[in-house]
Amino acid sequence: MEGRSGASSLRYLSGTSSFEPLRPPSPESLGKPTGPKTYTRSRKWLRRLVLLSVVCGTIYAVDSRFYASSLTRTFRTFGTGALVAVDYKLNFRPQPVTGGTIQDVHRRSAERLFELLRTNGGLYLKMGQAIAMQSAVLPPEFQRMFSRMFDDAPQDEWSDVEAVIREDFGKGAEEVFGVSFTGEEGKGLMERRARASASVAQVHWARLADGREVAIKVQKREISKQISWDLWAFKAVTRIFSYWFDLPFYTMIPFITERLELETDFVNEAKNSETMKKLVAGEPALRERVYVPIVYPEFTTRRVLVTEWIEGVRLTLQAPDVDRARRELRQRPLYEQLKPERLEWKGKRGKGGLGVSSKEVMRTMVDLFSAQIFKWGVVHCDPHPGNIFIRRKPNGKAQLVLIDHGLYVYMNPGFRQQYSLFWKSLMTFDQKTIVDITEQWGIRASEVFASATLMRPYEGEETKKFIKQLEGKSASEKQFLVHQKMKASLKDFLTDEDKWPKELIFIGRNMRIVQGNNQYLGSPVNRIKLMGEWASSSLYTDPDLPLRRRLVNAWKHLLFKTVLAATDVAFYFFRLRQLLGWGGGMEDEVDRHMRDMAHGFGVEIQEDVFAG
Repeated sequence: MEGRSGASSLRYLSGTSSFEPLRPPSPESLGKPTGPKTYTRSRKWLRRLVLLSVVCGTIYAVDSRFYASSLTRTFRTFGTGALVAVDYKLNFRPQPVTGGTIQDVHRRSAERLFELLRTNGGLYLKMGQAIAMQSAVLPPEFQRMFSRMFDDAPQDEWSDVEAVIREDFGKGAEEVFGVSFTGEEGKGLMERRARASASVAQVHWARLADGREVAIKVQKREISKQISWDLWAFKAVTRIFSYWFDLPFYTMIPFITERLELETDFVNEAKNSETMKKLVAGEPALRERVYVPIVYPEFTTRRVLVTEWIEGVRLTLQAPDVDRARRELRQRPLYEQLKPERLEWKGKRGKGGLGVSSKEVMRTMVDLFSAQIFKWGVVHCDPHPGNIFIRRKPNGKAQLVLIDHGLYVYMNPGFRQQYSLFWKSLMTFDQKTIVDITEQWGIRASEVFASATLMRPYEGEETKKFIKQLEGKSASEKQFLVHQKMKASLKDFLTDEDKWPKELIFIGRNMRIVQGNNQYLGSPVNRIKLMGEWASSSLYTDPDLPLRRRLVNAWKHLLFKTVLAATDVAFYFFRLRQLLGWGGGMEDEVDRHMRDMAHGFGVEIQEDVFAG
């Protein structure tokens, strides 16, 4: 059986195919050969990546070494601006695309902007402060962010200070000022460590060889390299935002940047200081109550300013500040403790204080800045408490010392007279004159502008109608209605850009800081009445006006003073209530009314937004 089966199998195989030996396939049967795998494309991209890294690293190194990181700061500005703009475009709606609420959008954007200003520093802090003084109409998230803005910064190393002095004078500090750091006989003394350091400059104490004590203000070395890039980036981003969101912001930006640029020119600051010193000396009502330090022109350049050293108390010097200053003093190396720090004055029973009245101080402050605005037309636009010293004269009277004269605006006589009449009309509710003047300035939103000027509610028919429209609306609907109203109001402010007085930006800043100072001291004076009196009196004491017009204005001023008596009734009512502990002063009441009116518009004003 097995033999037959094997034979059968052989017959089957031989019948189906012939036997062929095993051999490799022919080249023709395999098709065309393929080359070895290469990585040319990957190597090309790797080379590009390396080349890009080298170029970027070189640009970054050159930018950091020679241009004080100006290009890096500009890219950071555009990146942050783009991120904020896209976030608002996507999410400013009742139901944001990325989730959350409109308040979350505001919070994210405020934090991004704060981080940008803090990281870039320098002139960006100045820009932030300029915006901060107008932040009352912004959402609460932005108000809280801007309340953290400060004009304080780490001081530069002495080598940088020495370099600026050497670049401007051609020789070092010891030779320029005749000082020594080692106590060399016959020479003066100078501290290497700054007594104050802000975003743009820092101040050093020195005693010259002739015994004069001086404040040497030196601009930070990087500012001169950064200013052109920073201002260009500020203008470019603002123009893009204005176009994208259809807001008329850009029209005022060139004027703002021009003022900021002038603020970094210390020769200009010296001229402003000398001008203010002459104006104060020529005003009998202020001559003994206000002092402007002497400027030493022989030591002054665009980046170095030397003035008389002033001993006094700042409005902001409270117990925590004294403790902090003492700690910093103890931490200084011994060779830098050349002049003892006077942190407080000892009064009766060892208590600190100058023994002067806050009412006297604030009256002088309001009189000074009212004279600047209504009588002289030369306005110091940065009167925050850090730029105001108070000292006690030998006769026991308080004297206000005004420093830091970099940021000024000069009003032409016609505009100054218009502004005085406008303020007086606000006090007497002369709606016809208010509308007439604002139309001449290219402003249609007269009621909103009146409230911003007085810093108290000025409710006309238009305002009351809009508040009524908001009744019964949800929070989201209010947000959108207010957003549209604010945009319309801004456009109404700038109906005619050629007519709109750009000086109003900084005059408003001045008034808001003065209001904050008065509120900080407990509202000891009737600020609104005092400013109204200066506005009215300037219209009959102005030598630029014809005699007949001045006589008419003098008669109107007498009538006006009787009207102002009514404000005194309100002032003393709130003052008495404040003394009895039943509430705040008049400025607190004005502030509360402003918050209530703003709340009716869906705008929340945070505390200290006007604090300066």
